[in-house]
Amino acid sequence: MAANTHGDGFPFVCLSWFGLDGDAMAAAMEPALSGSIALQRIYPDLPGCGRSPGGPEDSDGIVDAVLEFLDARIGSGRFLLAGCSYGGYIASAVARRRPEQVAGLLSICSGVKIRPADRDLPDPPHRVDPAGWLSGVPADLRDHFSLALGNRTGEVAERVAAVLASSAPGDDDYLGRLRATGYRLSDEDAAWTYPGPTSVIAGRQDRIAGYADQFRALASFPNASYSALADAGHYLPLEQPRAFRDLTQEWLARCDIGW
Repeated sequence: MAANTHGDGFPFVCLSWFGLDGDAMAAAMEPALSGSIALQRIYPDLPGCGRSPGGPEDSDGIVDAVLEFLDARIGSGRFLLAGCSYGGYIASAVARRRPEQVAGLLSICSGVKIRPADRDLPDPPHRVDPAGWLSGVPADLRDHFSLALGNRTGEVAERVAAVLASSAPGDDDYLGRLRATGYRLSDEDAAWTYPGPTSVIAGRQDRIAGYADQFRALASFPNASYSALADAGHYLPLEQPRAFRDLTQEWLARCDIGW
């Protein structure tokens, strides 16, 4: 898998939304990490995204590819791990398989039940959206943003659209097959525990991944905090960057990585 790396220090691997490359994840994470001490931030392109070719037939194979990447880049050492959306779904699977290596887990708007029909999603917001708030974004994003965004302003919509547009094109045919036939991890419903410092962050208005499934998943994370931000959706780090930075810094302070 291809990856970009920022800085030096304790490894921090960050996995992006489905179909977006590592640079999109960097755009979300880097503002929240400014001023942090000695972190080597690693932003992989998951298979089929950005510069990484497709290959694995299912999400179990994606996890295997991530583990191979980690073995090659980090070896047997410990690392911090974050993931947004599908990246968070994969990150949790990595923590299931390698709990002794994951020094802390940051789960952001993550998938818990990956099939859309299985998700517990919130109702539409009980408010009137600002007139024309989506007029500044491409027409093909407007239906998605009407579901995904909780901070519903033109400024936020254009900010998120710019990050999505900056993501390098991936293999859409491969990603479509993965979503259609191999999306769900074989151990999605398995009972498991990750004991390390965890922060589960969700958008109260996220109508893509929701927030209720993430709360129920806390049983797997005995050392987790949970936050559901009122005016945030599926792109929470870009919708509420100040709050996201505060939550990320609180989580980092709980991670025992020898600050």
